[in-house]
Amino acid sequence: MKLKSFVQGKWTAGTGKGKKLYHAVTGENIAEVTSEGLDFKSILAYARNIGGPKLRGMTFHERGRMLKAMALYLMDKKEVFYKLSPATGATKIDSWIDIEGGISTFFTYATKGRREMPDETFYVEGNLEQLSKNGTFIGRHVCVPLEGAAIHINAFNFPCWGMLEKLAPTFLAGMPAIVKPASITSYLTRLMVEEMIKSGILPDGALQLICGGVGDLLDHLDCQDVVTFTGSASTGKTLKENPVIVENSTRFNMETDSLNFSMLGPDAAPDTEEFNLFIKEVAKEMTVKAGQKCTAIRRTIVPDKYVGEVNDALKKRLSGIAVGDPSKEGVRMGPLASREQVDEVAGRVEALKNAGELIFGDPEDFEIVGGSKDKGAFFPPILLYCDKPFKKREPHDIEAFGPVNTVMPYKTVDEAIELAKLGRGSLVGSLFTADNNVAREVVFGTAPYHGRLMVINRDCAKESTGHGSPLPHLVHGGPGRAGGGEELGGIRSVLHYMQRTALQGSPTTLSHICNEWMKGGERKEDIVHPFRKYFDELQIGDSLTTHRRTVTEADIVNFAGVSGDFFYAHMDVTSLEGSIFKRRVAHGYFIISAAAGLFVDPKKGPVLANYGIDDLRFTKPVYVGDTFYVKLTCKEKTKKEKREDEVLQGIVKWDVEVLNQEHETVAQATILTLVQRKDNSDTDSN
Repeated sequence: MKLKSFVQGKWTAGTGKGKKLYHAVTGENIAEVTSEGLDFKSILAYARNIGGPKLRGMTFHERGRMLKAMALYLMDKKEVFYKLSPATGATKIDSWIDIEGGISTFFTYATKGRREMPDETFYVEGNLEQLSKNGTFIGRHVCVPLEGAAIHINAFNFPCWGMLEKLAPTFLAGMPAIVKPASITSYLTRLMVEEMIKSGILPDGALQLICGGVGDLLDHLDCQDVVTFTGSASTGKTLKENPVIVENSTRFNMETDSLNFSMLGPDAAPDTEEFNLFIKEVAKEMTVKAGQKCTAIRRTIVPDKYVGEVNDALKKRLSGIAVGDPSKEGVRMGPLASREQVDEVAGRVEALKNAGELIFGDPEDFEIVGGSKDKGAFFPPILLYCDKPFKKREPHDIEAFGPVNTVMPYKTVDEAIELAKLGRGSLVGSLFTADNNVAREVVFGTAPYHGRLMVINRDCAKESTGHGSPLPHLVHGGPGRAGGGEELGGIRSVLHYMQRTALQGSPTTLSHICNEWMKGGERKEDIVHPFRKYFDELQIGDSLTTHRRTVTEADIVNFAGVSGDFFYAHMDVTSLEGSIFKRRVAHGYFIISAAAGLFVDPKKGPVLANYGIDDLRFTKPVYVGDTFYVKLTCKEKTKKEKREDEVLQGIVKWDVEVLNQEHETVAQATILTLVQRKDNSDTDSN
């Protein structure tokens, strides 16, 4: 069977002889793959001209709902993917990480898109910058989707997760994607893409799949495109140096395999919980996905006084790992992805043996449960020990992309930090310690060289997601050898596919452009109180200037009694000497509460409830006898998705500025209200 690519809206087979793909367990030929004959220039144009405009025409919230719908659809189809996944060498746990872990990124970004991004096609980033003395000339940053395509060149080890973790932020940003999976496991990626296309959830042109090589695709890129690469450093460097990418400053994000470390703290003696947790984690990271993870532990750094116990404990745990056919009872580690990988890893092990002794495992002599040892891609867990890690470079330079790990000793925490840094940039490091001082020292000593650091002790271990698990909420990437790129990290990764542009102009003009009222912009007052208007009737800039209220001593005393706040500055004038207050001062929370009393319309109307308060600041004290008033301005509006038995509503953000009799600002806040909607244009369930 020749795998077809999905390009320009249809499934198309490449021409000519393809690369043969083999079942990792049995060694049987299961497919061929080639992209020869595909028109890569037209594929790129299809993404730009068909998929791009449709995605950019959607708001973040609409894209978020699209991601959620796709996640639900794929989760219903997961057994289809589980059935094929063992052919890649994956156990049930390995497949769960790849399949459901990948789908979970869509769920996460669906939620983040609707909760952290506006219901707009663009994103206003950061705070207003006042560029002039009187505030008539201001600055603001906006982020808009790039008008090209995202080309995702993925590694073989996670054929589902590797694709989905990149697609989630790409689609949320409003960019179409062209996915090029690694050939040896591309049959599983193709199966998932087939289901995604069948769903009908994605707009035409949003997703294309190339099975085989990238051909001359990169030669047609321009400044609006993005290339992401996961794989070997040598391949990544070759792609990154493509003259077209250099000439057009095409965005290129690279995440490459690295020599990640795990460290046992000097306090974690063999009789501690941290020691046991450490042994369990190191062994797990060696054997999950047969060590074929870019985040797997390659260097195990331990106090020299515990080396014997660590080695013995690891050997004991690894000896209990059954290697073989993932479908067989008791098998906990499957094969590598291909025979090519077996040869490559074996060669790397031979090179690593120049730096130390092999203390567990033998590539030439090991048992498997089921499968074909001759035709399958099986390889045993290998543990090495390097007693001179500062004199031997191999453990810090050579990565065997499989179940291979080198133990190395340290005498002091400073030595341990230096060993961690010898990897010259890694995706992740982990530390097992109950000593928070050690944790702080190691974190700030190694952070410049690592994209992520996990600190584990008995308090958090139970709920820890593990050393090797990148999470969609946190960045995935690392400096130096790890590629210098950054993926995931919540909304951070969405902005990788957008152009950040600085805007300059008057507050009124920028308010109109950004659909968000900005301080100094035009305020529109009329005879109708803003709280009497439905969500649909409210306009950005609608405002109210309230009547005034004078603060009395009774106000302060009564509020203290109600709130229980008897802070000296409110209640004891004899203690004010040497303080920042001149005389008895009103509670800040009384001022903001009384401000609400000034701007709230008391009658039943479209405003359904107070939804919260953001960015509250008390900027100037208010004393007995001071008079204050409020300027209320409609700042931003967002439709809220309808839940069952819930009236249509939206969230309105109000700028609340409290001023004294001198027209000086004494308090500032953003108040949120739930406001009823009249229209029925958005009835999607949440």
